[in-house]
Amino acid sequence: MSFHLRAGAAVKEKKLLDLTQGSIAGGILQFAWPVFLGQLLQQFYNMADAWVIGNFADNDSFAAVSSGGNLTFLIIGLFGGIAMGGGVVISRYFGAKDNENITKAIHNNFLFGILASVIATLLGLFLVPQMLVWMKTPSTVLPQSLAYFRVYFGGICTVILYNNCMAILRALGDSMRPLYYLLISSLINVALDLLFVAGFRWGVTGAAAATVIAQGISVALCLVRMFRIKDDVTRFDLHKLRFDKHIMAQILRQGLPSGIQNSVISLGNVVVQTNINSFGAFAMAGHGAQAKLEGFGFLPITAMSMSLPTFISQNVGAGKIDRAKKGAAFGIGFGVLLAELMGIAMYAFAPQLLRIFVDEPMSVEFGTVHLRTTALFFFLLAFSHCAAGTLRGLGRSTVPMVTMLSFWCGVRIVYVTVALQFFPVFRTISWAYPITWCLSTVVYLIYLLRMDWSRGRL
Repeated sequence: MSFHLRAGAAVKEKKLLDLTQGSIAGGILQFAWPVFLGQLLQQFYNMADAWVIGNFADNDSFAAVSSGGNLTFLIIGLFGGIAMGGGVVISRYFGAKDNENITKAIHNNFLFGILASVIATLLGLFLVPQMLVWMKTPSTVLPQSLAYFRVYFGGICTVILYNNCMAILRALGDSMRPLYYLLISSLINVALDLLFVAGFRWGVTGAAAATVIAQGISVALCLVRMFRIKDDVTRFDLHKLRFDKHIMAQILRQGLPSGIQNSVISLGNVVVQTNINSFGAFAMAGHGAQAKLEGFGFLPITAMSMSLPTFISQNVGAGKIDRAKKGAAFGIGFGVLLAELMGIAMYAFAPQLLRIFVDEPMSVEFGTVHLRTTALFFFLLAFSHCAAGTLRGLGRSTVPMVTMLSFWCGVRIVYVTVALQFFPVFRTISWAYPITWCLSTVVYLIYLLRMDWSRGRL
């Protein structure tokens, strides 16, 4: 796909960041900083959410909510990946200053979000209950899990539409306003958690309701912003919600591999979670607590892996291949460094940090085993995610999909299934993560060193 600079190039607002100009490191950090703060805020909110449930509900309720992350991401990850693909398409046209296709890409990305919301609601309400049984969820935890997911998936449209709106704004270079909206919705979420769970004693149902309401508010804030953009090219307009076969095909071509990757990896993690569940409620709670902490270690990874597709795509759209290469090198290196520093800190203080969420000694012990097995290998996870973000920005989203499905799903499932037969201890499960991170890192490194950057495409 070739792009042409048009006479009526889009007039960028002050808040829409053109990453094809200026300092490479400065541009990436300027864009990534709000993303990092947003993810940090999200983790603090998740911690507060977990703290409320852990302190004002019982251990089974905490296990029900904390162990459901992989199951929810199985569905959300599919449509979130497609939204990211839509962001790559928008960024490419934005960098090429192709006004007509910028407008089409924005509205088709949102249109897909509406369709995805309907599908996700149906999948969640009818498929998830059966999956909880397949996952060998303990009988003491199952009722709380079912109650949580019925409410959560009943309002999942708020989560999906927020992901689409956020992808649109970030693709246009605006990473600051999604941070503001996340701050507002996170504060509302925590307040509602305290009201519903600690005050009304609604347990997991209250926690799910708080999430849905807060996400709905964030969607409303994003839409208000999108309606008020002064530039006609990038402003959202309900009258422009028209299906465009060519644009939608690009969105699916870029996003579907990422979405499939997210879902299948989540399916692999569901298999892993099933084995964790077999160790009982304490193992589930301990693993859930460490997952909250692990989210902090992933912050540099997430910030860079979400920023690199926009930077790479804008610069490739503008024909600046060398600039795209230098940006990828900086982003990957910076992400790897920060992630490893975070991992070292978490390794050192694992038990103390886990007690923020759980006070049962057995739960803390399980969480410590897992965190101290994985934390020192965060640099491998960072490299894989940032390399995948680089390839998505180049329009090569199939490569990350194949790589991660092969290792993070296929190898991970085979390893856990076989290894537990010989070493039936909890730590055996934990080693599945650094082993598969290492394998994917080797593949990405070889591919990045040998690929032809001039073939970035939509």
